[in-house]
Amino acid sequence: MLFQLIRGADAADIIAYIFAMAFVVFCTLPIHEYAHALVAYKLGDPTAKNMGRLTISPMAHIDWIGALMIFLVGFGYAKPVPVNARNFKKPKLGMALSAIAGPLSNIIMAFIFLVGTQMVLHFVKNYTVLWSAVYSFLYFAALVNISLAVFNLIPIPPLDGSRVLSAVLPDKYYFKLMQYERYIVIVVFILLITGVLSTPLSWLSGYVFKALNYIAALPFGGLLK
Repeated sequence: MLFQLIRGADAADIIAYIFAMAFVVFCTLPIHEYAHALVAYKLGDPTAKNMGRLTISPMAHIDWIGALMIFLVGFGYAKPVPVNARNFKKPKLGMALSAIAGPLSNIIMAFIFLVGTQMVLHFVKNYTVLWSAVYSFLYFAALVNISLAVFNLIPIPPLDGSRVLSAVLPDKYYFKLMQYERYIVIVVFILLITGVLSTPLSWLSGYVFKALNYIAALPFGGLLK
């Protein structure tokens, strides 16, 4: 994503992108992981809280390889929040709900940023370089939040989708899959860098972006022509 932007954007957009990605890494990802920990805690599992993960402090959550991926391709991840399904009254349901909380937080944040872009478009009359940078920041932050939600719902470890998958997959098959987590991460990283995986993910993220943007524009009279 960064390489594509460098080839086709001006310096202001590149700077706005870098600031937006930094915001995502140091603010959005911690909120994503905090959402996992909070829902798990509310459902009866104190594991994340006991390990210092029930916090929005970036240092508790950042995975530097996952953060680098966000800057380079727009998709990435943080350190997975530890969850002990045995602490849930309904283990499979608890795993699924705590897993879905992270991507849902990204969708909510993306919607807030898109509302911000609509406010800029509808209310800012003097569209200066500063307002252009603000719009670009909000746009990129929304786009990457959506990308993170879509990416993390892929049903492979260590992504959130694998925990959702655990709710429907028999335990013996799920634990067999988890044995290959390290190798799967490497393969996914290669597929993202080469564009094999990032292309379909970008396509899907684009449709989610359009749907959320349409809803965000409704209070302002709809999308501008």
